Amino acid sequence: MKLSVMMITYNHERFIAQALESILAQHVNFEYEVVVGEDCSTDDTRRILMDFAERYPGRIVPLLHAKNIGAIPNFISTINTCRGEYIAFLEGDDYWTDNDKLQRQVDFLDSRLDSAICCHRVRYQDENGQVDFVFPKYPAGSYTIEDLFKTNFVPTCSAVLRRNLIGELPSWFSTLALGDWPLFALVASHGKIELLDEAMATYRLHPGGIWSSRSDLSRLREVSRMLTTLDKYFAFKYTDTIRQTVAQCHLSLAILQRENGNRVDTGTQLVACIRSGGWRLPRRTLGGLAAYTLIGRWYKLFSKACSADV
Repeated sequence: MKLSVMMITYNHERFIAQALESILAQHVNFEYEVVVGEDCSTDDTRRILMDFAERYPGRIVPLLHAKNIGAIPNFISTINTCRGEYIAFLEGDDYWTDNDKLQRQVDFLDSRLDSAICCHRVRYQDENGQVDFVFPKYPAGSYTIEDLFKTNFVPTCSAVLRRNLIGELPSWFSTLALGDWPLFALVASHGKIELLDEAMATYRLHPGGIWSSRSDLSRLREVSRMLTTLDKYFAFKYTDTIRQTVAQCHLSLAILQRENGNRVDTGTQLVACIRSGGWRLPRRTLGGLAAYTLIGRWYKLFSKACSADV
């Protein structure tokens, strides 16, 4: 099996047919499978999936859970079921827009053994047409794991990676709230990340999105926790880069808490920012003079207490 398309889905009855059709429309010269982890949806998602599985036996591989196990356990079990040399990712509410996408990415990885992941730009759209932009804005080309620690510039629905570089996922992986970013980091520790220039998929922004529906506070907390976990896992090899990103998360949390009038939480997050090296962040990274002044003021108050860590 050359490639497995890994899909997780939950309550995607409005979207999953288009997602599956965009996979089946791919023009490829290799064998592939579509492994779909269906997490006991409460809508018609499972029925639609099974209809596709009956029409495309062997191509569509349903992984049906008897009860809802949650996004990350579903993510892990679906990856573990994939048999392909490469794994491509597409969640049940997104879809691909270029029928040659998989062939191009597989051809690239076949010819570039030093690359671990091949990705591309993605169009982000909401259902009302009020949001429509292409991500990421980075120039096309090769990137490293340290670039990934600065920000996750690899949209999930764009990624194709080498299956053998995943290995056995660490025990802490199942405790995280997001799976794509840490997985890409684990794989990127073995090779380069190649960003192709074209936008070949659409990422839907809608209220039912598992990650996008979280509050800003929740997302920032989970990103910070994930990066701190990865920092320890990699034995602090990339700690300077990771700590800068964690510091930015804490500063953003402080600003949100300040806007919400939570003075104690503001101080807690600013101290965490300083301890992560936030006092070294350039003013442009801090998002403006207000943030720079805020952290400077708190740094003066807490520098003595934090000096051992800073």
